[in-house]
Amino acid sequence: MKTKNIIIVGVGGQGSLLASKILGHLFVNEGFDVKVSEVHGMSQRGGSVITYVRFGDKVYSPIVDRGQADFIVSFELLETARALPFLKIGGQIVTNTQQIDPMPVITGAATYPENLVEKIRAKGIKIDAMDCLSLAKQSGSPKAVNIVLLGRLSHYFDIPETSWQNSLKANVPQKFLDINQRAFALGKQFV
Repeated sequence: MKTKNIIIVGVGGQGSLLASKILGHLFVNEGFDVKVSEVHGMSQRGGSVITYVRFGDKVYSPIVDRGQADFIVSFELLETARALPFLKIGGQIVTNTQQIDPMPVITGAATYPENLVEKIRAKGIKIDAMDCLSLAKQSGSPKAVNIVLLGRLSHYFDIPETSWQNSLKANVPQKFLDINQRAFALGKQFV
C-alpha cells in the first residue's frame, strides 16, 4: 500500500497528541508501518501544535511535506487555514468549527477571518466541518473534541469499528473510556 499522510493541527491543550497516539496504535494493529512525529511551538500557551501520522507498507520518514497530506484533521478553524498548503490535490479536511482567538486577535492587532469553511470550500477543497465542541460536551466532556474528530475521520477508512474501539481502550484511561466512546460515536454518526 502506498504511504498515506495525515496532519493533525490544533492549539495546545486540545488533545492532538492523544489523537495521533490513537491513530498510530490503530494503524500498527492493522499491520501497517507507521511513523508519528510531533512538531509544536508554544503548545502549553495555546500555540499551534502539528502532528504527522504516516502509514503504509514501508514508511521511511515521519515528516509530511507541503502538498502531500491525504488528510488534515483540525481542532480549530484558523489552524485549518494555516495547514492548507500541506493538503494534496483531492485531499480531505476533517475539522472542528471552533474558533480560538490567537494572541494578535486577543490584543486587537488583527481580526479573526470570517467564513473560513465557505472560503475553503470555494477553492474546491473537500472539507468536512462540524461543531465538535458541542458534540464533546454532549458526550460528557468538552475535552473529548479530539475523539469526536477521530469518530468523524473513521468514515474515511475501511477499518472495522472494533479496531478503532480497541485503540481507544489501549490509549484512554479506563475512567474516561465511556465518555470517549460516546464522543467517538457522536463524531461517527454526525450527518
